[in-house]
Amino acid sequence: MIEKEDIKKIKEIAEEFFEKMTISALRIEAGFSDTLDAVDLDIKLEEPQILIGERGQTLFEIQRLLKTVLNKKLQKIFYLNLDINEYKKKKIEYLKDLAKGLADEVALNKEEKVLFPMPAYERRVIHAELSQRTDIITESQGEGQDRHIIIKPK
Repeated sequence: MIEKEDIKKIKEIAEEFFEKMTISALRIEAGFSDTLDAVDLDIKLEEPQILIGERGQTLFEIQRLLKTVLNKKLQKIFYLNLDINEYKKKKIEYLKDLAKGLADEVALNKEEKVLFPMPAYERRVIHAELSQRTDIITESQGEGQDRHIIIKPK
């Protein structure tokens, strides 16, 4: 279980982690997430793209690496949600809006929509956003990098 003292230590370790990468963060904020045993780590940078990468891939790899370092140093297992200049937050809002718009279109036209391939977390956002709808269904198809969502009329 993550405690208040752990949050301070997580922030210090994260600052050291980015210093060693020769990345000077303008601000690092650490706090409890809405999820049990999860920590939100928000970083503000002047030039975030180098740490975000194409379609957020670098960000997710850094998150995985930093989580491993933190778990080992703190001797605790927890989920880390790393965000840089609110990239993930904006991406999630975009995906939710996209999902709602496409679902409305599918419900109206009664024609399925095939979305572009996307990582698991993005598919999860879309499935969750549309899970309460009774007029459409969503399913993932494909393998690996080609896995995508299809929104179908019910």
